[in-house]
Amino acid sequence: MNLKQWLYRGGRPNGVARVLDRGTAAVYARGVAPDYLVTLEVPGRRSGRTVSVPLVMVVVDGERHLVSMLGERANWVRNARAAGGEVTIRHGRREKVCLREVPPERRAAILREYLRRAPNARAHVPVDKDAPLAEFERVAPDLPVFRVGPRATRGPGPA
Repeated sequence: MNLKQWLYRGGRPNGVARVLDRGTAAVYARGVAPDYLVTLEVPGRRSGRTVSVPLVMVVVDGERHLVSMLGERANWVRNARAAGGEVTIRHGRREKVCLREVPPERRAAILREYLRRAPNARAHVPVDKDAPLAEFERVAPDLPVFRVGPRATRGPGPA
């Protein structure tokens, strides 16, 4: 088991990983890292407290996407689903967005681009970054992918 796998053994961050993630999220949120390194802010599904998570955003076919390298059990995935996809992305500024889950049959190309962009995720995704698309299709059901889009605007309330 390598260090990256140890930090997230069982699909959950250990204490060291949580401290590192907090620091990384703060750096990404300030906007001093490359623009594809972002901080996701999502309300906790139980506590309601805002949880900040550092993530790698990839752009495929002009659309932005977030991928869970830890799969379905990642807290940010469960929190985002509980929040109806309404989250905030930070990279120097706050952007209120809506995450919409990409169906498994449309994830392969996004996952391939994600592994090229996020080398630290390679320890958690059981496919080589240069594997054929069919290999990514095989693991796609286990790795949630979300399209990042604008939040729906609400019209004015009753007069």
